[in-house]
Amino acid sequence: MLTSLGWPGFADVSLVGLLFLCAAAFAAGAVDAVVGGGGLIQLPALMLLAPGGHPIYSLATNKVSSVVGTTAAMRTYARRTRVEWRPALLMAGAAFAGALGGAKVADRLSPGALNGIVLVAMVGVGYYTWRRRELGASENGRFGRVQETALMAVGGAVLGFYDGMTGPGTGSFLVFLMVGLLGFAFLRASATAKLVNIATNLGALVYFVPAGKVLWGLGLTMAVCNVAGAVIGASVAVNRGSAFVRRVFLGVVAALVVTIGWKFAVGA
Repeated sequence: MLTSLGWPGFADVSLVGLLFLCAAAFAAGAVDAVVGGGGLIQLPALMLLAPGGHPIYSLATNKVSSVVGTTAAMRTYARRTRVEWRPALLMAGAAFAGALGGAKVADRLSPGALNGIVLVAMVGVGYYTWRRRELGASENGRFGRVQETALMAVGGAVLGFYDGMTGPGTGSFLVFLMVGLLGFAFLRASATAKLVNIATNLGALVYFVPAGKVLWGLGLTMAVCNVAGAVIGASVAVNRGSAFVRRVFLGVVAALVVTIGWKFAVGA
């Protein structure tokens, strides 16, 4: 149970470790499908076991599982809620390019360098959302179509770059960008964020796959579990509506603040 399975593409993971990672992938898929933040569960689980011995393998393998689960969640949202495809695809394209650039510098930048900035941003996002109970309850567009699309593209590129460097909370930042700045309802913002997250994961994989950083056996096994969680999470979100998504969003932000605050405090 505790000895390495020795399977190709699984590095030195044991059966107990594999079961642990599958459970983490299922939970991450469910949370990520609702409002983002699944990386708070799945990536730390991989980092804890450190398959392959270097954090870059955990980061790359996490992207494989995430992109499959996020795609499943996106399909559920697309069938049951409104998505403005043209601006969403433009935002996704910008995020793809940003994530590719972020992945290229992932090996060179200490994650601790970002923790302080992310912590302050998350506290601000959580406080702003908590104080404004009406935020994201319904559509409240604040810009014309051209301005809105431009802001989505810029935001997608910046957050894509951040995600390519392992940035925690990318999905939550995407949702807040669309709710807090653009005036989307939480449900529509979460649906659009799924499409953008697919692009950020693919952008990072364009770099990680040729570099040989993906543990395919482990990544695909976790992907199956992530898909199961994502389908369930997306269905619950669509059925419960924006008020439910808002509550989950605040919970995920609070968890991110605690996690990143601890990492910042200990210098991790």
